[in-house]
Amino acid sequence: MLIIVGIVLTSFILTADHHNYWGAFDDTQYPGTPTIEEQLSKKLAIIFPINKNTDMQFYRNTWLREYLYPVCDWSEPGCKIVCNKESTYETLDEKTFCFSKEMKKFSDKEFFIKLDDDAFVDRDYVFGLMRKYSGSKKPVYISDHTRFDDPANKDSLHEVLYGNGKFYMFNYNLIKCLDTNFKYQHHPRNEDAVFGGMVRSGCGEKSVEFVQEDDDKIWHKEYKNKNKYIDLSFIKNH
Repeated sequence: MLIIVGIVLTSFILTADHHNYWGAFDDTQYPGTPTIEEQLSKKLAIIFPINKNTDMQFYRNTWLREYLYPVCDWSEPGCKIVCNKESTYETLDEKTFCFSKEMKKFSDKEFFIKLDDDAFVDRDYVFGLMRKYSGSKKPVYISDHTRFDDPANKDSLHEVLYGNGKFYMFNYNLIKCLDTNFKYQHHPRNEDAVFGGMVRSGCGEKSVEFVQEDDDKIWHKEYKNKNKYIDLSFIKNH
């Protein structure tokens, strides 16, 4: 009996191999099938507040190009979010409310990055984070977080946990619970702390997964790597 079973099993394996029955379980990437990275790339939006001095040519010649969502004061070619209000350094908190409200409409995106126009981030690092946190049920908030000291706004912004403005990354679950009607007094205030206030007020800090960024993968004001040095900072005579 064992001999017969062995002969039948061997015959099945050889036949399956010849006819490629095993192909039904093959996870090989076939031509035309989107890779995991291609699927993730459709779920990313880089929120990019700009002003009249922002060098869009530079950023459009980098990997960021297809993911950029420029936040503009007024409507102009290439703008994805328009606030219809002149912004200054003192009113950046108002601009943060503007793009935060608009992001709630982007339900086709899973991940967002808020990036300053004097910063840059490594592509592989971003996609690594997307692979790791894709499908998370919790609001995810990735940055270099710190507490905001603001006794004048003791009941709203004081001791709020917020991300460094040069880069913070978050998922749509965070956007869904973000309180874009968040109120505070004594304007203006640091725009990134205000975003943190919207997170605390709408999501609750205990429900959010705060993730520490890798500063070696993010550059602010200057890019230094191997034999390259690029000054990313603001040129005062422009």
